[in-house]
Order: sequence, then structure tokens, then C-alpha cells
Amino acid sequence: MLNQNIKKNTKEAHQTLEGVVVRQLKAVRSDADYAEVLKNFYAYFNAVEKAIAPFITSDVLPDYTERRNSSHIKADIEELGGKVDNLPEATAPVIQNALEALSALYVLEGSIMGGPYIVQMLNKNGVTKGTSFFSGYGENTGKMWSTFVDVLNRRSEGPDSQKRAIEIANETFARFGDVFRSVTAQ
Repeated sequence: MLNQNIKKNTKEAHQTLEGVVVRQLKAVRSDADYAEVLKNFYAYFNAVEKAIAPFITSDVLPDYTERRNSSHIKADIEELGGKVDNLPEATAPVIQNALEALSALYVLEGSIMGGPYIVQMLNKNGVTKGTSFFSGYGENTGKMWSTFVDVLNRRSEGPDSQKRAIEIANETFARFGDVFRSVTAQ
């Protein structure tokens, strides 16, 4: 199964990204701090969404329009009193086909699985609004993930396509981390 191969072969990149993101989230002490962290998510998700847009159609992923996206992050930023200006630079992988697009989307969709933990962490630090994005699909989260994974696995065509899918997923993780590291360096 492609999703299992991606998970296994992106473990290091995933853990590296998670470490950078969790450090920034643990430092959140106010709505304004949280809005600034969300700008990283917004900048990167928006960049990836633009890169995959030509390849993710309703024929590829029938429920794509129902999935969370950067507009949800923007709404959370605005609920917190922030604006989507002064965004960090974000560079998405170069996507050339539907499988590559789904491989990048694997990283974005997978982030929803940790969303409830992020909401709990924020709540502990007094941040109680602007969490709709991380609340994901609510009780439908498991179903939405399963649907996505089924679509991804059906797209896999062999060892070469799987290798490329893993490369794109690793690059997606790495470039997402770059956004967070660039903000930390400033």
C-alpha cells in the first residue's frame, strides 16, 4: 500500500517537521502568538494548494471541495484578530501529475490527525478560539482520512511511481519545515 510506504519512508522528515512546529506551538501564550504561527500554516498550505490545483479534480478526489484548506486557516487567523499579510515565504514542490499532487496532499491531510492534540495544547495555554482548522472534520475525521488513503493507494502504478510519490511527500514535509525555520531565524 502506497500510504504505508510513504509513512515508513517519510518518518524522519515528518518527525523533524513535527519537532519544529510543536516548539512554536508550545511557545504560544496569546491569540496574537497563535495567529502568527497560523500564518506559517496558511502560507504553506496556500502554496501547496496552488501547486496541486491543476491535478486534483473531482475525478481524482471526489470530495476535494469538502476538505479543509487554507481558507479555514485564514478564517482562524482573522477570528484571532490577525491578518494574512506579512506572510513567510513558502515554496511548494513542483507537481507534475495527479499522483504527485496526492502525495503532497498526503502531508496536508495527514496534519489533521494531530489536530486534536494541537487544540488541547493551545487550550492549556489559554487559547480557545481560532481552532476550527485543527478541529478537522470532527467525527468524520477517520472516514475522510480513509477515503483519501483509498484514492492515493489506487493511484499507485508501480515501484517508480511509488518512489516518486515518496520523494514528493518528503519534499513537502521538508519545505513545510523551511517555512517554520525561516520564521524562527528572524
